[in-house]
Amino acid sequence: MALKQEGDGSIMDLETKARLLSVGTVQLDRPHRAGRSSTAGPGAGGQSIFFQSGGRVVRLSVVPSSSLRLESSPDDAAIFAGELEVARGRLVEPLLHCPEQAYITVSERCIYDCKFCAVPRLHGGIKSKETVLQMVEEAARTGKMGAISLTSGVEASPRREAERVAGIVRDLSRFGVPIGVSVSPFPGVNRILKDAGVVEVKYNLECVNRDLFRQVCPGISFPEIMDALVEAVGVFGTNRVFTNIIVGLGESDETLKKSIDELADKGIISVLRAVYPHPLRAQEVRMERPSEVRLLSLARHLKAALDRNGLDCALALTGCCRCTGCDLVPGRDL
Repeated sequence: MALKQEGDGSIMDLETKARLLSVGTVQLDRPHRAGRSSTAGPGAGGQSIFFQSGGRVVRLSVVPSSSLRLESSPDDAAIFAGELEVARGRLVEPLLHCPEQAYITVSERCIYDCKFCAVPRLHGGIKSKETVLQMVEEAARTGKMGAISLTSGVEASPRREAERVAGIVRDLSRFGVPIGVSVSPFPGVNRILKDAGVVEVKYNLECVNRDLFRQVCPGISFPEIMDALVEAVGVFGTNRVFTNIIVGLGESDETLKKSIDELADKGIISVLRAVYPHPLRAQEVRMERPSEVRLLSLARHLKAALDRNGLDCALALTGCCRCTGCDLVPGRDL
Protein backbone atom coordinates (compact mmCIF):
# COMPACT_ATOMS: atom_id res chain seq x y z
CA MET A 1 0.00 0.00 0.00
CA ALA A 2 1.37 3.40 -0.95
CA LEU A 3 1.46 5.74 2.02
CA LYS A 4 0.80 9.44 1.69
CA GLN A 5 3.04 11.70 3.68
CA GLU A 6 2.17 14.54 6.03
CA GLY A 7 5.31 16.17 7.36
CA ASP A 8 7.54 13.34 8.54
CA GLY A 9 4.73 10.81 9.04
CA SER A 10 2.16 8.87 7.05
CA ILE A 11 -1.45 10.06 7.10
CA MET A 12 -4.44 7.77 7.11
CA ASP A 13 -5.90 7.86 3.60
CA LEU A 14 -9.03 5.93 2.62
CA GLU A 15 -7.18 2.72 1.79
CA THR A 16 -5.22 2.86 5.04
CA LYS A 17 -8.38 3.29 7.09
CA ALA A 18 -9.91 0.32 5.28
CA ARG A 19 -6.82 -1.71 6.13
CA LEU A 20 -7.06 -0.77 9.81
CA LEU A 21 -10.78 -1.56 9.92
CA SER A 22 -10.16 -4.93 8.28
CA VAL A 23 -7.96 -5.81 11.27
CA GLY A 24 -10.15 -3.99 13.77
CA THR A 25 -7.75 -4.32 16.69
CA VAL A 26 -4.52 -2.84 18.02
CA GLN A 27 -2.12 -3.55 20.85
CA LEU A 28 -0.91 -0.71 23.04
CA ASP A 29 2.64 0.11 24.04
CA ARG A 30 1.26 1.24 27.42
CA PRO A 31 -2.14 1.96 29.01
CA HIS A 32 -3.91 5.07 27.77
CA ARG A 33 -6.68 7.24 29.18
CA ALA A 34 -8.13 7.29 25.68
CA GLY A 35 -8.74 3.55 25.87
CA ARG A 36 -12.32 3.12 27.08
CA SER A 37 -14.66 0.20 27.58
CA SER A 38 -17.70 -0.13 25.35
CA THR A 39 -21.19 -1.05 26.55
CA ALA A 40 -22.85 -0.99 23.14
CA GLY A 41 -23.44 -3.64 20.51
CA PRO A 42 -21.40 -6.63 19.41
CA GLY A 43 -18.13 -5.28 20.86
CA ALA A 44 -19.57 -4.57 24.31
CA GLY A 45 -17.25 -5.19 27.22
CA GLY A 46 -14.04 -4.51 25.33
CA GLN A 47 -11.61 -1.60 25.46
CA SER A 48 -10.99 0.59 22.43
CA ILE A 49 -9.09 3.68 21.27
CA PHE A 50 -9.88 6.42 18.75
CA PHE A 51 -7.04 7.36 16.41
CA GLN A 52 -7.17 10.44 14.19
CA SER A 53 -4.90 11.09 11.23
CA GLY A 54 -5.48 13.77 8.64
CA GLY A 55 -9.24 14.20 8.40
CA ARG A 56 -10.14 10.60 9.30
CA VAL A 57 -10.87 8.79 12.56
CA VAL A 58 -10.75 5.06 13.28
CA ARG A 59 -11.82 3.14 16.36
CA LEU A 60 -9.84 -0.01 17.15
CA SER A 61 -10.43 -2.59 19.86
CA VAL A 62 -7.49 -3.12 22.20
CA VAL A 63 -6.26 -6.71 21.92
CA PRO A 64 -2.77 -7.76 23.12
CA SER A 65 -2.40 -10.26 20.26
CA SER A 66 -3.28 -7.78 17.48
CA SER A 67 -1.08 -7.61 14.38
CA LEU A 68 -1.15 -3.80 14.72
CA ARG A 69 0.74 -1.87 17.38
CA LEU A 70 0.16 1.64 18.68
CA GLU A 71 3.11 3.73 19.87
CA SER A 72 2.39 7.14 21.33
CA SER A 73 3.86 10.17 23.01
CA PRO A 74 2.08 13.16 24.58
CA ASP A 75 2.15 14.91 21.18
CA ASP A 76 1.37 12.21 18.63
CA ALA A 77 0.77 8.53 17.96
CA ALA A 78 1.59 6.04 15.25
CA ILE A 79 0.23 2.64 14.26
CA PHE A 80 2.68 -0.02 13.06
CA ALA A 81 2.33 -3.36 11.31
CA GLY A 82 5.59 -5.02 12.29
CA GLU A 83 8.23 -2.38 11.61
CA LEU A 84 6.16 -0.57 8.97
CA GLU A 85 4.51 2.66 10.06
CA VAL A 86 0.97 2.44 8.74
CA ALA A 87 -0.31 5.81 9.91
CA ARG A 88 0.74 8.69 12.15
CA GLY A 89 -1.66 11.00 13.94
CA ARG A 90 -2.97 11.39 17.47
CA LEU A 91 -5.20 9.69 19.99
CA VAL A 92 -8.60 11.28 20.51
CA GLU A 93 -10.19 10.93 23.91
CA PRO A 94 -13.88 10.05 23.62
CA LEU A 95 -16.39 12.20 25.44
CA LEU A 96 -18.85 9.41 26.22
CA HIS A 97 -18.15 6.33 24.07
CA CYS A 98 -17.09 8.46 21.08
CA PRO A 99 -15.64 11.94 20.43
CA GLU A 100 -17.90 15.00 20.69
CA GLN A 101 -21.02 13.03 21.57
CA ALA A 102 -22.67 11.83 24.73
CA TYR A 103 -23.29 8.34 23.34
CA ILE A 104 -24.95 6.33 26.08
CA THR A 105 -26.28 2.78 26.34
CA VAL A 106 -29.36 2.94 28.55
CA SER A 107 -30.02 -0.80 29.02
CA GLU A 108 -26.89 -2.93 28.91
CA ARG A 109 -28.85 -6.17 28.65
CA CYS A 110 -31.23 -7.70 26.13
CA ILE A 111 -33.99 -10.30 26.03
CA TYR A 112 -32.98 -11.20 22.48
CA ASP A 113 -30.02 -13.45 21.71
CA CYS A 114 -28.41 -12.20 18.49
CA LYS A 115 -25.53 -14.61 17.96
CA PHE A 116 -22.95 -11.94 17.08
CA CYS A 117 -23.70 -9.68 20.07
CA ALA A 118 -22.03 -9.85 23.49
CA VAL A 119 -24.69 -7.82 25.31
CA PRO A 120 -26.97 -10.78 26.22
CA ARG A 121 -24.01 -12.59 27.76
CA LEU A 122 -22.70 -9.67 29.81
CA HIS A 123 -25.87 -9.01 31.85
CA GLY A 124 -25.00 -5.35 32.25
CA GLY A 125 -26.75 -2.68 34.26
CA ILE A 126 -29.78 -0.50 33.56
CA LYS A 127 -29.12 3.24 33.77
CA SER A 128 -31.77 5.33 35.49
CA LYS A 129 -32.96 8.62 34.04
CA GLU A 130 -31.05 10.38 36.80
CA THR A 131 -27.83 8.58 35.87
CA VAL A 132 -28.17 9.46 32.18
CA LEU A 133 -28.89 13.11 33.00
CA GLN A 134 -25.85 13.28 35.26
CA MET A 135 -23.64 11.75 32.55
CA VAL A 136 -24.87 14.25 29.97
CA GLU A 137 -24.47 17.17 32.37
CA GLU A 138 -20.84 16.20 32.96
CA ALA A 139 -20.26 15.84 29.21
CA ALA A 140 -21.86 19.23 28.54
CA ARG A 141 -19.57 20.93 31.07
CA THR A 142 -16.56 20.01 28.94
CA GLY A 143 -17.80 22.28 26.14
CA LYS A 144 -17.16 19.45 23.66
CA MET A 145 -20.63 17.92 23.41
CA GLY A 146 -22.19 18.46 19.99
CA ALA A 147 -24.83 15.73 20.09
CA ILE A 148 -26.51 13.12 22.26
CA SER A 149 -26.99 9.53 21.04
CA LEU A 150 -28.94 7.01 23.08
CA THR A 151 -28.93 3.31 22.32
CA SER A 152 -30.42 0.50 24.31
CA GLY A 153 -30.86 -3.20 24.56
CA VAL A 154 -34.25 -4.59 25.49
CA GLU A 155 -34.71 -5.20 29.20
CA ALA A 156 -38.35 -6.32 29.08
CA SER A 157 -40.00 -5.37 25.76
CA PRO A 158 -39.25 -3.04 22.82
CA ARG A 159 -42.23 -0.79 23.66
CA ARG A 160 -41.28 -0.42 27.30
CA GLU A 161 -37.69 0.35 26.31
CA ALA A 162 -38.66 2.98 23.74
CA GLU A 163 -41.08 4.67 26.12
CA ARG A 164 -38.39 4.81 28.82
CA VAL A 165 -35.84 6.23 26.37
CA ALA A 166 -38.41 8.76 25.13
CA GLY A 167 -38.94 9.92 28.70
CA ILE A 168 -35.20 10.47 29.07
CA VAL A 169 -35.06 12.36 25.77
CA ARG A 170 -37.68 14.84 27.00
CA ASP A 171 -35.47 15.75 29.92
CA LEU A 172 -32.39 15.99 27.69
CA SER A 173 -33.92 18.54 25.32
CA ARG A 174 -32.74 21.40 27.56
CA PHE A 175 -29.15 20.80 26.46
CA GLY A 176 -29.96 22.23 23.03
CA VAL A 177 -28.11 19.64 20.91
CA PRO A 178 -29.55 17.10 18.46
CA ILE A 179 -30.61 13.77 19.96
CA GLY A 180 -30.53 10.48 18.06
CA VAL A 181 -31.91 7.15 19.26
CA SER A 182 -31.30 3.52 18.33
CA VAL A 183 -33.75 1.02 19.82
CA SER A 184 -35.52 -2.16 18.83
CA PRO A 185 -38.54 -0.99 16.78
CA PHE A 186 -42.23 -1.93 16.90
CA PRO A 187 -45.42 -0.46 15.42
CA GLY A 188 -45.83 3.09 16.75
CA VAL A 189 -42.20 3.61 17.79
CA ASN A 190 -41.56 6.50 15.39
CA ARG A 191 -44.32 8.71 16.75
CA ILE A 192 -43.25 8.01 20.35
CA LEU A 193 -39.67 9.09 19.61
CA LYS A 194 -40.58 12.03 17.37
CA ASP A 195 -42.98 13.46 19.95
CA ALA A 196 -40.24 13.21 22.59
CA GLY A 197 -37.85 15.35 20.53
CA VAL A 198 -35.70 12.78 18.75
CA VAL A 199 -34.28 14.06 15.42
CA GLU A 200 -32.68 10.87 14.03
CA VAL A 201 -33.27 7.14 14.44
CA LYS A 202 -31.35 3.96 13.72
CA TYR A 203 -33.15 0.61 13.66
CA ASN A 204 -30.67 -2.13 12.91
CA LEU A 205 -31.38 -4.84 10.34
CA GLU A 206 -27.95 -6.32 11.17
CA CYS A 207 -28.10 -9.13 8.58
CA VAL A 208 -29.78 -8.59 5.19
CA ASN A 209 -29.67 -12.24 4.11
CA ARG A 210 -33.11 -13.36 5.29
CA ASP A 211 -32.09 -17.00 5.87
CA LEU A 212 -29.05 -15.94 7.89
CA PHE A 213 -31.11 -13.36 9.75
CA ARG A 214 -33.38 -16.08 11.14
CA GLN A 215 -30.30 -17.94 12.40
CA VAL A 216 -28.39 -15.03 13.91
CA CYS A 217 -31.33 -12.94 15.22
CA PRO A 218 -33.83 -15.54 16.50
CA GLY A 219 -37.13 -14.14 17.71
CA ILE A 220 -36.78 -10.80 15.90
CA SER A 221 -38.96 -9.78 12.95
CA PHE A 222 -37.07 -8.56 9.88
CA PRO A 223 -40.28 -7.18 8.26
CA GLU A 224 -41.14 -5.25 11.42
CA ILE A 225 -37.75 -3.52 11.36
CA MET A 226 -38.17 -2.70 7.66
CA ASP A 227 -41.66 -1.30 8.22
CA ALA A 228 -40.36 0.95 11.01
CA LEU A 229 -37.48 2.17 8.84
CA VAL A 230 -39.72 3.00 5.88
CA GLU A 231 -42.20 4.82 8.09
CA ALA A 232 -39.37 6.69 9.84
CA VAL A 233 -38.32 8.41 6.61
CA GLY A 234 -41.73 10.07 6.44
CA VAL A 235 -41.61 11.00 10.12
CA PHE A 236 -38.01 12.21 10.54
CA GLY A 237 -37.16 13.24 6.97
CA THR A 238 -34.27 12.86 4.54
CA ASN A 239 -30.83 11.91 5.93
CA ARG A 240 -32.31 11.14 9.36
CA VAL A 241 -32.90 7.36 9.17
CA PHE A 242 -30.15 4.76 9.46
CA THR A 243 -29.65 1.02 9.84
CA ASN A 244 -26.59 -1.02 10.78
CA ILE A 245 -25.71 -3.85 8.42
CA ILE A 246 -23.02 -6.21 9.65
CA VAL A 247 -20.47 -7.37 7.08
CA GLY A 248 -18.92 -10.77 7.68
CA LEU A 249 -21.73 -13.11 8.76
CA GLY A 250 -21.55 -15.22 5.61
CA GLU A 251 -23.67 -12.99 3.36
CA SER A 252 -22.66 -12.42 -0.27
CA ASP A 253 -21.61 -9.09 -1.73
CA GLU A 254 -24.45 -9.44 -4.23
CA THR A 255 -26.99 -9.62 -1.41
CA LEU A 256 -25.38 -6.71 0.42
CA LYS A 257 -25.28 -4.45 -2.63
CA LYS A 258 -28.85 -5.26 -3.60
CA SER A 259 -30.02 -4.43 -0.08
CA ILE A 260 -27.98 -1.21 0.03
CA ASP A 261 -29.67 -0.12 -3.20
CA GLU A 262 -33.17 -1.05 -2.02
CA LEU A 263 -32.70 0.76 1.29
CA ALA A 264 -31.29 3.88 -0.36
CA ASP A 265 -34.22 3.91 -2.80
CA LYS A 266 -36.48 4.10 0.28
CA GLY A 267 -34.45 6.93 1.83
CA ILE A 268 -32.66 4.73 4.38
CA ILE A 269 -28.90 5.07 4.93
CA SER A 270 -27.00 1.83 5.52
CA VAL A 271 -24.15 1.84 8.02
CA LEU A 272 -21.80 -0.96 6.98
CA ARG A 273 -20.22 -2.41 10.09
CA ALA A 274 -17.42 -4.98 9.97
CA VAL A 275 -18.30 -7.91 12.21
CA TYR A 276 -16.47 -8.12 15.53
CA PRO A 277 -15.98 -11.76 16.60
CA HIS A 278 -16.39 -11.21 20.33
CA PRO A 279 -14.78 -14.00 22.42
CA LEU A 280 -18.10 -14.62 24.16
CA ARG A 281 -19.83 -15.40 20.84
CA ALA A 282 -17.03 -16.43 18.47
CA GLN A 283 -18.01 -20.12 18.30
CA GLU A 284 -21.77 -19.62 17.83
CA VAL A 285 -21.99 -18.29 14.30
CA ARG A 286 -19.71 -17.75 11.34
CA MET A 287 -17.93 -14.41 11.77
CA GLU A 288 -15.15 -13.35 9.41
CA ARG A 289 -13.70 -9.87 9.47
CA PRO A 290 -14.01 -8.42 5.93
CA SER A 291 -10.86 -7.58 3.96
CA GLU A 292 -9.88 -4.02 3.12
CA VAL A 293 -10.73 -4.73 -0.54
CA ARG A 294 -14.25 -5.85 0.40
CA LEU A 295 -14.79 -2.88 2.70
CA LEU A 296 -13.69 -0.43 0.02
CA SER A 297 -15.86 -2.05 -2.66
CA LEU A 298 -18.96 -1.99 -0.46
CA ALA A 299 -18.32 1.58 0.73
CA ARG A 300 -18.00 2.80 -2.85
CA HIS A 301 -21.19 1.00 -3.81
CA LEU A 302 -22.96 2.58 -0.81
CA LYS A 303 -21.74 6.04 -1.80
CA ALA A 304 -23.06 5.62 -5.34
CA ALA A 305 -26.43 4.41 -4.05
CA LEU A 306 -26.72 7.34 -1.64
CA ASP A 307 -25.70 9.84 -4.33
CA ARG A 308 -28.38 8.52 -6.70
CA ASN A 309 -31.01 9.12 -4.05
CA GLY A 310 -29.85 12.49 -2.76
CA LEU A 311 -28.67 11.06 0.58
CA ASP A 312 -25.57 12.33 2.39
CA CYS A 313 -23.98 10.85 5.53
CA ALA A 314 -22.12 14.13 6.07
CA LEU A 315 -25.45 15.67 7.09
CA ALA A 316 -25.92 13.23 9.98
CA LEU A 317 -26.37 15.07 13.27
CA THR A 318 -25.82 12.17 15.67
CA GLY A 319 -24.62 8.60 15.95
CA CYS A 320 -22.27 6.53 13.85
CA CYS A 321 -22.24 8.63 10.69
CA ARG A 322 -21.23 11.66 12.74
CA CYS A 323 -18.54 9.72 14.62
CA THR A 324 -17.13 7.70 11.64
CA GLY A 325 -14.78 5.68 13.86
CA CYS A 326 -16.07 2.18 13.09
CA ASP A 327 -16.89 2.48 9.39
CA LEU A 328 -15.97 3.88 5.99
CA VAL A 329 -18.56 6.66 5.81
CA PRO A 330 -19.56 8.18 2.45
CA GLY A 331 -19.45 11.95 2.56
CA ARG A 332 -16.90 11.81 5.38
CA ASP A 333 -14.24 9.28 4.39
CA LEU A 334 -14.98 9.03 0.67
